[in-house]
Amino acid sequence: MTIAGKRILLTGGTTGIGRAMLSRFARANARVLTLGRDQAALDQALEEARREGGEFHGIAADLGRRGDIERLFTAIDETLGGLDIVVSNAAIGAEPIDEMAEDDWRYVIDVNLTGALSCVRGALKRFHDGGQVVIVGSISAEIHAAGESVYSATKAGLQAFAETLRKEVAERGVRVSLIEPGTVGTDMQEADPQEQRDKIARHEMLMAEDVADAVDFILGRPTRVDIVSLRIEPRLQELP
Repeated sequence: MTIAGKRILLTGGTTGIGRAMLSRFARANARVLTLGRDQAALDQALEEARREGGEFHGIAADLGRRGDIERLFTAIDETLGGLDIVVSNAAIGAEPIDEMAEDDWRYVIDVNLTGALSCVRGALKRFHDGGQVVIVGSISAEIHAAGESVYSATKAGLQAFAETLRKEVAERGVRVSLIEPGTVGTDMQEADPQEQRDKIARHEMLMAEDVADAVDFILGRPTRVDIVSLRIEPRLQELP
């Protein structure tokens, strides 16, 4: 299967894993709409992707805001006229729940979980002949590291959602895949760029491109194949 010409919604395409995916989609000559909260970062990501190929559109939007999600799908209808693939990737980090203000931890859930579900729901309504849902979760749904109570809860929610959704939409020709990466060198990491490079060299951290490669693998399978769950870790993943 090829994604050339396929209409793709990619959330969180301005940094880290999303930025690496944009590059893959550009080289595959896909048609993509992505979003990010920062307009400058969005403009830069789109400019770089367009230099490689494909068709790219973007909207500055916050998945924690219902009105922004409505604007997102209006933009999809106007620019792409429907969808074939949705890659739900956007997420933000969190502190332990008792170290966060009420509005702050609720906002993390709104972005990481509620926003993701809303984007998948909107995509399902725009699939016309099958479709592919890819949800980027985290091994935090399994390892439950101290300090990640809120973040882990959102990723465990995505895990349960993906596994259940697959059973609900399979007869409609829609495939659902969950990717659960371990530690990845991205803007979400507390480690500075040099420390991240050192960890990658020691095989203690993945590169964002490693996860983008996994998305490539999933999207390239024939329609008879459904990659249900794919867990990716650096060889020396630190576990609690």
